[in-house]
Amino acid sequence: MIENFVRDLAKLIVSHPEDVVVERHNLGEKFDEIVIYAHKEDAGKLIGKDGRMINALKTLISGCKAKDGISYRVNVRTAEEYRD
Repeated sequence: MIENFVRDLAKLIVSHPEDVVVERHNLGEKFDEIVIYAHKEDAGKLIGKDGRMINALKTLISGCKAKDGISYRVNVRTAEEYRD
């Protein structure tokens, strides 16, 4: 559920939406990591100036914690890292 939300939102922000891939990794009890893989030109767009875009995304995701009780860490990586 959260992965679909993040993927759809990221696709609206980037210039190469076909390269967006979102993965969710369980890091422990009640703690998950969401990794957004995007085209190298779009990684900066997802992070934003002074990290404002990624912080806004984290704020939106933190609302899910109230519903499912899981904390999330969000990272942005290039699509090339996904293929390795």
